[in-house]
This record gives sequence, structure tokens and C-alpha cells, in this order.
Amino acid sequence: MAEAIIARRGGSGEVIVEFDNFIPSNIDPSDEELIYSAPTALSVGRNLLAGASVGNYALFAGGDSGSSTYRSSVDAYDTFLTRSTPTALSVARRYPAGASVGDYALFAGGQSDPSTYLNTVDAYNASLVRSTPTALSAARNLLAGASVGDYALFAGGYNGSSYWSRVDAYNASLVRSTPTALSVGRGYLAGVSVGNYALFAGGQTGTSSYHDTVDAYNTSLTRSTPTALSVARSYLAGASVGDYALFTGGRADSYSNAVDAYDTSLTYSTFTALSVGRGYLAGVSVGNYALFAGGYGSSPTYKDTVDAYNTSLTRSTPTALSVARSYLAGASVGDYALFAGGRADSYSNAVDAYTSFVRVRLYMPIGTKYKFGESEEIATTNEITVPVPLTGYIKFKNGVISNG
Repeated sequence: MAEAIIARRGGSGEVIVEFDNFIPSNIDPSDEELIYSAPTALSVGRNLLAGASVGNYALFAGGDSGSSTYRSSVDAYDTFLTRSTPTALSVARRYPAGASVGDYALFAGGQSDPSTYLNTVDAYNASLVRSTPTALSAARNLLAGASVGDYALFAGGYNGSSYWSRVDAYNASLVRSTPTALSVGRGYLAGVSVGNYALFAGGQTGTSSYHDTVDAYNTSLTRSTPTALSVARSYLAGASVGDYALFTGGRADSYSNAVDAYDTSLTYSTFTALSVGRGYLAGVSVGNYALFAGGYGSSPTYKDTVDAYNTSLTRSTPTALSVARSYLAGASVGDYALFAGGRADSYSNAVDAYTSFVRVRLYMPIGTKYKFGESEEIATTNEITVPVPLTGYIKFKNGVISNG
């Protein structure tokens, strides 16, 4: 590690080793961990909202605060987790779907009162300026969004009487097209992207007709139907990590802990189940992790559980949500995965953030002085851990300093 550091002689015979944004070459992936924080809450508590990202922002839009109180609120979080409130949605609504393409985050469809279903699409650019591109080809809620290549896709949904197989695609200029429909019309499905595919999995038609169907769209918007889910279910969540798209949890006759994985060739596999079976959860990705948070299941019904899968699909359980809740939304920005809103006994404005840190182990004599934060410290053991990249210094008189 000496090739990227500066060593100089200080007073009292000390050697000062300085680090400036230094990344060691022998980092162990097992040293990566997820750090929790709680940024500023949403401007209004709500569930049934949608998340999407654009530029340096994660956006959370729409939702429902009970008693038919539908929301047009939009909250934006930048890479420092500072919140702003850009122009509201053009129509207040719950159950919209979010997806991103090019320089836009899109929020499509939804429900503006108990009997009114929407085809409205609101688009926010990287400066958070709102526009309203061509509407969906059919008004509906309970649809799912995902992105592939130069397209944001919105698939499936429900309009009060019919479950739709319709798929609407928006390119980076917000021009709409309608590719081949889903193989099965359904709502309550999940969307996620991996490699050159956008996948839409699961869903429901009617009160007890659950689906295991998976439809995949490539960058030319050609549809294929890979291996079905291991368990037919609705209200599942999707997120991607490394070479895998994951679909987790959901609800059928019971609450599922199933995890179904599809790689960049759409080859199917199953991996370690969720720590707790649940539906109505949210998924989002950050760094080398796909995270699945919250949900609703068996007693206790509302969940604060977070399950994280790394690029090897090894599961861990980082710090729980600040508030147990279901019907929350996820979006990522910079180094953070955010989970916002939801419902338990009340409508939540909570926002929980997870960031992926790699920590390197440094070995030094006890009594060595070092600073990799706000103040200088003295080593009380021979090993300390420091987040990467390293910026700071070590002061010592005798002995050896190493990171492996």
C-alpha cells in the first residue's frame, strides 16, 4: 500500500503516514457492510406511493393517507440525503408505478379516487422539472415499472373491472410505444431489470387467482417467457444485484419467503429464503446489495425486517427499519438505498437509508495515534477498521503498519 501514501517525519521522532482518498488493492469483499441512517422524513406520511431515481435524486411520489386522501406530494432526496419538494404530481393518486429512462424519472397510472383510474404520466428530469408526456394506452393502477436499454416499461394493472396485459414503453425522449402485451393480464406484479432484460413476475387476477408467470423484454422490446416463479404469488418485490434479478416474498394462500433469481441469460435458480415470509414489501439496490424491507405477514403483522443479498446471493440481515410497516416504496441515489413511507397503525413519513461501506483492517502497535474521522485517536488494540477510501493519517515511532 506504500505506493499510494505519503510518509514524512514529524516531531518527537514520529513518522506520519498520510492517506488521501486511498483504496487498498487487497480489499476482502467480506469486509463490506451496510450502514443505516435516518434522513429527514417525508413531507407527509403516506403509503401506496412509488419510487424512482433520476440524476442525483431519489423521488417518492403520490400515495394515500387514508379516508380517500390521495396525495400528489413528491419528495426528492439528493446524494447527501437532503430533502426537497419539487412540483407535485399533475394528479393526486395512489398506486402509481415508477421507472427511469435517460434523464427522466416517470410515475405512471394510479387511482385518484375509489372509482377513478388514471392513464396520467408525470416525468421529472435531472433538475426536477416536471412534464407530462403522452398518457398510458389504458388507465389502470396496480401496474409495475422496470427499465431496459433505452426504455422505461409499465406493465399490467387493473381498472376496476379488468386486469390488463398492456405494456407501455417510453424512450429517452418520452415517446410512447406499445410492445407485445404480457402473456397473462394481471395486477399486483413486480418489475426489475438485469442485463439486457426487464422482467415482470407474479401477480394476481381476482381474489384468489395468483400467477407464477414471468415475462421478459429485451432492449428491442421483444418478449420471452423464462422459467416461472417457484411459487405463484402477488404483492412480491423485485431488485437486482450483480448478475441477478431477484423476486422475493409475496402473498398467495400464505405469506411467502421465496427468493427466485434470474441471471443475465434468464437462467433460473433459487437461493436462501427471506428471514421472514411477507408480502407488501419493497426492494431496492445499492452497491453490491439488493435489499428487501418491511412488509406484512403473520404475527407481528407489520414487519421492520430488512434482508440483504450480495452478488453471491448470500443473505444477511442489516439494521431493521425504524418503523415496522408495509406498502412502502424504495429508490436509490448515489451511495444510498432509501425506503420511504408505508403503513402500520398509522401512515408513516419515515425514511430509512442504507449505504454500502467497505472497511479495511489496519494493523499497528498499541498506542499508535491515528485520525480517520473528526478527531485523533489512540489505538488500544493492534487492529482497527476504517471505511474505504482512506483519508487521514497515522503517527507512530516504532513498529510496523500494515493492512494485511
